[in-house]
Amino acid sequence: MRWIIFIIIYILVDIYAFQAFRTFVRQPWLNVLYIAISVGLLGMFIYQLSYGGGSSRTMTPFRMYAFGVFLAIFVPKLLLIGFMFAEDIVRIFVAAFNKIGGNAEGFHLPSRRKFLSGVALGVAAVPFLSLLYGMWRGKYQYQVLRHTLVFDDLPDAFDGYTITQISDVHSGSFDNEEKVRYGISLINEQQSDAILFTGDLVNNLASEMDRWKELFGSLRAKDGVFSVLGNHDYGDYVDWSSSEEKENNLARLKALQGEMGWDLLLNEHRMITRNNESIALVGVENWGAGGFKKAGDLSKACEGVATSDFKILMSHDPSHWQEEVKSSEKNIQLTLSGHTHGMQFGIEIPGLIKWSPVKYRYENWAGMYEDLGRYIHVNRGFGFLGYPGRVGIWPEVTVITLKKRAAKA
Repeated sequence: MRWIIFIIIYILVDIYAFQAFRTFVRQPWLNVLYIAISVGLLGMFIYQLSYGGGSSRTMTPFRMYAFGVFLAIFVPKLLLIGFMFAEDIVRIFVAAFNKIGGNAEGFHLPSRRKFLSGVALGVAAVPFLSLLYGMWRGKYQYQVLRHTLVFDDLPDAFDGYTITQISDVHSGSFDNEEKVRYGISLINEQQSDAILFTGDLVNNLASEMDRWKELFGSLRAKDGVFSVLGNHDYGDYVDWSSSEEKENNLARLKALQGEMGWDLLLNEHRMITRNNESIALVGVENWGAGGFKKAGDLSKACEGVATSDFKILMSHDPSHWQEEVKSSEKNIQLTLSGHTHGMQFGIEIPGLIKWSPVKYRYENWAGMYEDLGRYIHVNRGFGFLGYPGRVGIWPEVTVITLKKRAAKA
């Protein structure tokens, strides 16, 4: 029963979109092929969510590709019905005008125009090809983005300090070791003072990281690699046979990060010292607005850290910054987050446009933001989840350079 509404909507969209295809393509066998693909796509999608392994919230690689193919075919149809609806409005007005003007004995809709259907199909081909490209190449199209931030209260010894941030690895989604190895080498090439990972190492299970443990363990930075947990790391989206099994999975994931040489911060902090001056690196467990896990404890993580100390906070979900961090008396100068993935889909042209549907869910969804003299950077993610690709929002390695503001003469 839960699929009835979805199936009805899908069929209505498909029938309407088919009008453009049938008008432009006159070969009967192609029309039959269109219908066969539509029926098969619907069946595959329902099967994967109902019987494809695990709960409906668990994303296996095959399930993700099923979802990706569904998007690549269904999203263009939504564009087609937009064209068809606009044409139908014009057809209705023309038929009404002819009827009222006495030019027709009855109310007859003009036939659809083949040219307009051809234009609609051409426009729909853009997201179709883009989504296919995103699955083929886009998901590993790593980019290095650089930011320089200037602070009045940065200790002199940390003027020029560099941080490489990565986030949302989602190792259970990877399917190309060569590409992932290239991404790791790109991180190491930055030769930053510290590498900070802001959560979601796996999709669901600690075992997803077994294949990639050695590779991610090769990350190196002068002051080390530090990490926090994201919402997917807790195993909340798996139907466990017992609470003990779930707890063991999380314990294994924590231990695994230590085996890789990463310093996992669980509502705690580390002081990094240079020339008798220090900055505090603070890491909280996941804290997300709405229904997401709220295990993060900023007060506990900052115990022993002075308000005047310069602090960098690692918190997976950027909603934490809006809800608690930016107005906190703890005086967090810089927060690093991830979680949104930039929805893995959008349009970014530096200086001109930055858009993704996820902006309507998260105020801070990708890149650097400033408010009240405090900053948050939301990393677009290293991996992918759900849709097994990226379009316009590429996987990101962020390099942030901290600078001390020069005193005025």
